Amino acid sequence: MTEAHGTDPRSLHERIAADLRDEIMSGDLAPGAALPTTAQLTARFEASNATVQKALHLLKNEQLVVGRAGAAVTVREHRQRTMRPAAYMAPAEHGEPYRWLTENRRAGTEAGSRLLTVGEQVPPADVAQSLRLAPGERALLRSQLLMLDDEPAELVASYYPPALARGTPLYERRRIRGGTPTLLAGLGHPPRLSVDRVSARVPTQEQYRALRLPGDLPVLRTLRVVYTDDERPIEATVMVKAGHLYEVQYAFTAE
Repeated sequence: MTEAHGTDPRSLHERIAADLRDEIMSGDLAPGAALPTTAQLTARFEASNATVQKALHLLKNEQLVVGRAGAAVTVREHRQRTMRPAAYMAPAEHGEPYRWLTENRRAGTEAGSRLLTVGEQVPPADVAQSLRLAPGERALLRSQLLMLDDEPAELVASYYPPALARGTPLYERRRIRGGTPTLLAGLGHPPRLSVDRVSARVPTQEQYRALRLPGDLPVLRTLRVVYTDDERPIEATVMVKAGHLYEVQYAFTAE
């Protein structure tokens, strides 16, 4: 065990919840497993019963554990979902839904999406830079909320250069069959390369509300830039998901 440096200003129940959360997310406490008893936790953390109960209440609100009267507190079966971006990038087959939907449904999850916004606006600075837009230049925004088992999973905001998007279904307020990779490929802009930048952030007010977050836990923010031929950017998407419920998996081959 490494030596700790500095102090942790969080209250004891927050520290207890943090340690248990890490054990849940790392798999030491597996899905369906019972947490240690209250007596074991009070002894382990040198805490009162009330403090332990406050820690467990945090984890219940975060949907990591389930507790019922007269029964042990157990780790939720789907305590953390793994997102695999590479599986969603290719254009869908003709007539098929967006790959994010089909991949999650194949895994036995009920997946859906809710279209929120379609219209032009000035994008965030990192998006504008990625799309090579001039300062103050507007982009087409298509935002949606992705759902898994009727719970909000990811807030997605996709931006497109207006010159590319005007006169296409991208400006229409409706879902795009097969998703935008399929549409862009059909318009002569096949996705060739995607570059992701992933960071942990404190959620904004909009993200907090849309994702129904339980507290001040961080979110995972991915900025994905899609390039077509000649390394021309055609789409920049900001994807935000709850950091304690989702992880992102990338696979690389050695060269």
